[in-house]
Amino acid sequence: MRATQIHNLENAEQFKNQLLIWSQQFDDVVWLDSNNYKQNHSNYEAVLAVDAFTSIQTGFEGSFDMLKEYQSNVNDWIFGYLTYDLKNDVEDLNSKNFDSLEFPDLYFFQPKKLFLFKGNQVEIQYLNCVDDELEEDLKNICHCEEVRRGNLSNEEKQVKIKLRIHKDQYFEKVNKMLAHIHRGDIYEANFCQEFYAENTNIDPLETYLKLNSISKPPFATFLKFGDKYLLSASPERYLKKDGDTIISQPIKGTAKRSADMEEDEALKEALSQDTKERSENIMIVDLVRNDLSKTAIKGSVEVEELTKVYTFDQVHQMISTVTSKVEETTNPVDVIKSTFPMGSMTGAPKISAMRIIEDLEETKRGLYSGSVGYFSPTGDFDFNVVIRSILYNETKNYVSYSVGGAITAKSDPLKEYEECLVKAKAMRHVLEN
Repeated sequence: MRATQIHNLENAEQFKNQLLIWSQQFDDVVWLDSNNYKQNHSNYEAVLAVDAFTSIQTGFEGSFDMLKEYQSNVNDWIFGYLTYDLKNDVEDLNSKNFDSLEFPDLYFFQPKKLFLFKGNQVEIQYLNCVDDELEEDLKNICHCEEVRRGNLSNEEKQVKIKLRIHKDQYFEKVNKMLAHIHRGDIYEANFCQEFYAENTNIDPLETYLKLNSISKPPFATFLKFGDKYLLSASPERYLKKDGDTIISQPIKGTAKRSADMEEDEALKEALSQDTKERSENIMIVDLVRNDLSKTAIKGSVEVEELTKVYTFDQVHQMISTVTSKVEETTNPVDVIKSTFPMGSMTGAPKISAMRIIEDLEETKRGLYSGSVGYFSPTGDFDFNVVIRSILYNETKNYVSYSVGGAITAKSDPLKEYEECLVKAKAMRHVLEN
């Protein structure tokens, strides 16, 4: 079904860069890059999938059933995304908030051309119908100018970022969220706000390269689907299937970085000891354990790592790792459906939290706090959480990024607001310089 070649690369970074530039000619592009971040559960250092041979695009109704059918029938690599609003397929919920990005709720495609990076090797897999293009493509890739520095900047274009929720309104809404918590409706919810720019055109690839270079996260993504783009510096894995093992790695708990080494270490240590941040994380770990148990072999759900602090270029983050085992007969799409949307972006109890979020937020989340990833031909999969991301609708000249934080009984609205600004820093820097 696929012609395969393996090439040793003299300069893997240069080849990746050239490959990304070459990929821009296609309407369907998914680039996933771990930035060589050291982690326990990793298959590839980077992956590029381009040029749809077949695809599926749906609204939320029946989306998981349609995806299941598509994934089973194609029986090949498929790449794509799930928006947060697929919650409406899983539960009796709706999404009526303002949406200026207009991404379809679900999109997956079977790529004609696929590049898988490990170390200094790239494995190239082309569908047989295009395998005669492989040699010519390689020549063209190697002739791509390494970085299009000429149009690197949004500097000449003044990007004016606006707030969908202003500071006083944010405090008001967080206080409403706290009232729900004190009343016992929920005990944690992730509350998000949008920053946006209208009548703005950006160079998606350059913006992504810039965002990635200042963040270097393990789940970076460049996604292009026609006129719609996701430029993501996500540090978070949502869910991975490796054989019979399911791995979830929720992030809850954030601290800023410092240029001063001693102060940076102190910030990291303070995060690891912070009772509020730890409790936020542990609440979501309980939720993830419960979600995984729906498809797990009885007694197989385990917490591999609890509230461990990891350091990224922009922030320190508290991450836990929860695993389970599934039967060979369990459908991979069912594992995703039974845990979607991810607990770190919803709250607990999950359904009540999602209802309250919908009521208090001003923007439809869409792909933000959804997920991008792939299924392999054997039914394994790996998906990230779409956070620390810029979304762009090229036709509408609309640029957007959202940030959020977990609200618990101990939340101080001002501190939550400041945490949002820390998370937004990289995206703002890239867009506004």
